[in-house]
Amino acid sequence: MKADNPQIELPPDPWQSRLAVWTGGFLLFETLTGLSVWLLPFSLPNQLMVIVHTAVGLVFLAPWFYYLFRHWLRYRKHLFTHLQLTGYLGTASCLAAGISGVVLTFQALFSTRISYSWDTVHIVSTFGLLIFILPHILLLIIRDLRSQGEARQRTPANYAAGVLTVTLGFFVLVVAGVLLYQPVEMVNAFDEDYSYKYGQDRPFAPSLATTDTGGAFDSRSLSGSQSCGTAGCHEQILQEWQISAHRWAAMDTGFQKIQLTMAEQNGPESTRYCGGCHDPISLFSGTKNIFTDTEKLTSLSGYQEGISCLSCHSIRQTDLKGNAHYVITQPPRYLYEVEYQEDPSELKRLVRDFLIRAYPRTHVETLSKRLFKTPEYCAACHKQFIDSEINRVGWVQLQNQFDNWRKSRWNHPGDPAKTIECRECHMPLQESGDPASGDASDYNRTEGDGRHRSHRFIAANQVMPALLKLPGWEEQVELTDKWLRGEYPIPEIAHKWSQGPAVSIELRAPQTVRPGEEVDLQVVITSNKVGHDFPTGPLDIIQSWVELVVTDDQGHEVYVTGRVDEKGFIEPGSFIFKAEPVDRYGNLIDRHNLWEMVGVRHRRALFPGFSDIAEFDFFCPDLFPTGKPSDDWQEPTEKRFAVPPAEASGKLHVKASLKYRKFDQYLLNFLFGESAGLTAPITEMSSDEAEIEVVSGS
Repeated sequence: MKADNPQIELPPDPWQSRLAVWTGGFLLFETLTGLSVWLLPFSLPNQLMVIVHTAVGLVFLAPWFYYLFRHWLRYRKHLFTHLQLTGYLGTASCLAAGISGVVLTFQALFSTRISYSWDTVHIVSTFGLLIFILPHILLLIIRDLRSQGEARQRTPANYAAGVLTVTLGFFVLVVAGVLLYQPVEMVNAFDEDYSYKYGQDRPFAPSLATTDTGGAFDSRSLSGSQSCGTAGCHEQILQEWQISAHRWAAMDTGFQKIQLTMAEQNGPESTRYCGGCHDPISLFSGTKNIFTDTEKLTSLSGYQEGISCLSCHSIRQTDLKGNAHYVITQPPRYLYEVEYQEDPSELKRLVRDFLIRAYPRTHVETLSKRLFKTPEYCAACHKQFIDSEINRVGWVQLQNQFDNWRKSRWNHPGDPAKTIECRECHMPLQESGDPASGDASDYNRTEGDGRHRSHRFIAANQVMPALLKLPGWEEQVELTDKWLRGEYPIPEIAHKWSQGPAVSIELRAPQTVRPGEEVDLQVVITSNKVGHDFPTGPLDIIQSWVELVVTDDQGHEVYVTGRVDEKGFIEPGSFIFKAEPVDRYGNLIDRHNLWEMVGVRHRRALFPGFSDIAEFDFFCPDLFPTGKPSDDWQEPTEKRFAVPPAEASGKLHVKASLKYRKFDQYLLNFLFGESAGLTAPITEMSSDEAEIEVVSGS
């Protein structure tokens, strides 16, 4: 290029280099979109900026680095000035931003999470570009505008215009994406015929659960738990949840049958009482409505997820009142997160997964809260009562695991080293490669401990996993049995509680007895490891009892109590932990029809750390050293016997067992019909044995 004087040849003008213009536009676009993603709220444009930011960065990375190298070659021998200093520092920032960007892109595409260290490098280097490259270019523009002729003075302006044009061109891609993308439209509204039986301001009553808007949520907004595993991120946690009681809380066949009965008696709206804890997706989508077919009280989308991942992780506030007293918010969803559930495709999955990993702040901040780690969070559902809205009479306390725990020896406020909380028992730590592993906010954990809390929520239901036959049910039942026996290892709290059974029994028996004498036995049942009442939950259907069997040396049964008959019923008169709720007419609540309950006529349970004593007595029969009774000996039918012969001797062998089952037989017969022949599995939680020597009379 020539100046006004044709005799003077000027060097090439760097401001007119197309490569300089394109790299300048690229750099400005990457900086602006990077700052937007970091500073502005989660939105569709911001998500699209992440995609375009990454794509443009990958395409222009090589030309960018080539330009930097050529620029360095051209000016490396010039006198070192403040311009060169800002140039070198800016180049270092460029290299850091480019390399960290490539690493983060690779991690977002092929790993389960991005490295926060690399992410920090990427953010800091972006500010480095602003601090060093921007002054570097502006100072050069000012210098050239002051020192060159009129023709050259126009070139910095042309450069700036070109850079802005390129930058705007890249932003056109973002705008085009916003215009072309058709997001799923959430229907956050009740049907026109929705019944506000308990008032317009309480659409989900009699449940105390509510949304942060006070209105309905599209069922799709809280469902889609499977997608937490298809991304490869939370596969282990998803597998644990798949067979958990939380997952089948709504598809539980017992729940479905009882809910149907409640709807037929009290109207479908009454089932909202159950929905907050058992079936939140259906509750918040407005399915439990008076004009709904009572056989379709659950949402068509998501009810089989029960307490889905998002149902639990979207709760923002809880109250200790119980009855699902919580506030839930509608979680923001990433591009194609909902669409993939309805129309799976590899491209949608790739975009969804990439965005969640590359732009994780919203995902982490909205779905991970300190609240989730507190017993108060669990209290929202694990505390229940009936009031006049349900039973038409008045307030009655039902299960209350939270206050049991709060008042127990396991709770030492302000001292986590002595306290055992809900999650430590029911969500024990598991070795994990999950991106959610590690937790610096827990008193005994670190951010990099390589463990996550189990989402099996092991407790005491051995029935439903076997009935539903969900994948992995056999292991769930096995672990539940181990849990009930106190054999489930939890190393993190092993030093805080006693070893052995969760609930132990100790048999107290005399050392000797004479034939015809009364034998007095005591069985001491002690709650060792249970963090709340034992048993807990709906005591009208749960049974735990003592089975006592006394035999002689030949195996003949001398005394038996607590045996289950061939039809699945525990024999009358057995020592049993159970509640017997009644309705207003004094009738027994035996079909889990709690909506009719007004009180309890009998209740027996163990408070944490306390003991109860079961007492038994029987009369020792004649024992014969030959192993055979005399010809005139008969099975004892009365408590008193004739004085035995002097040579009578032998031993009585006593075994006491604590048994547990989740469903009583009457309820199973009601739910599934007696002809189904269904009985609940029984777990022997603990046992003890003793021998009593039978001595000769004198």
